[in-house]
Amino acid sequence: MKTVLITGCSSGYGFETARHFHAQGWNVIASMRSPRPDALPASERLRVLPLDVTKPDSIAAALEASGPIDVLVNNAGIGLFGALEVTPMTTVREVFETNTFGVMAMTQAVLPQMRARRAGVIVNVTSSATLAPMPLVAVYTASKMAIEGFTASLAFELAAFDVRVKLVEPGYGPGTAFSKNTGSRLAGLIPEAYAPLAQRLFAALGDAQAAVTTAADVAEGVWRAANDASERLRFPAGADAVALAQASAGLG
Repeated sequence: MKTVLITGCSSGYGFETARHFHAQGWNVIASMRSPRPDALPASERLRVLPLDVTKPDSIAAALEASGPIDVLVNNAGIGLFGALEVTPMTTVREVFETNTFGVMAMTQAVLPQMRARRAGVIVNVTSSATLAPMPLVAVYTASKMAIEGFTASLAFELAAFDVRVKLVEPGYGPGTAFSKNTGSRLAGLIPEAYAPLAQRLFAALGDAQAAVTTAADVAEGVWRAANDASERLRFPAGADAVALAQASAGLG
């Protein structure tokens, strides 16, 4: 029976991914910055662990408690909407600490065991913003683009040890807590000069007719990536992400 460790499981994509792997018969370690043991179904195959991917001691403690891991899903992330012009560098660094450096730190921490066993999969969850950049998310997009490059290079680096590395690229998911939590970072980041641009963007994102991504789409994408034995790197998740991926490849 395989074991998966998923970061950022308190809600949204991580929560649904934990449920999906558990339903498929895996051992699931669902990590959260602020653990809620009752958030997921009670099961001998499902454990909730505290984990803050920005803190080395927290990472070490979580991995020690987890034991051998077959798949690491780097899902934990924070969002940010706002004009770069007024975004404090402290906020920029906060986004990168979780979305970029946290992913690298988690990956670095699990690699020794995977390399020694010559087996394992690392799945990094990024965003369809890397497929089609949009305004007012420059910092967020940069944090995810960094992981795209990191993952593509690492896939070659670890192939010699039979460790696979994959990318899952979710589309826009208005129904997730991740999107809702982004709103708390909007304060003061849309100055008057940028207001018309922001209004057009929010109107487009709120279009009821537009294709969107659900948490179930992402969970299925992560599942496919984790079990893919080919050299395929990218797995767009959600109808909008798939369309963007096809368009960027010249297929749309």
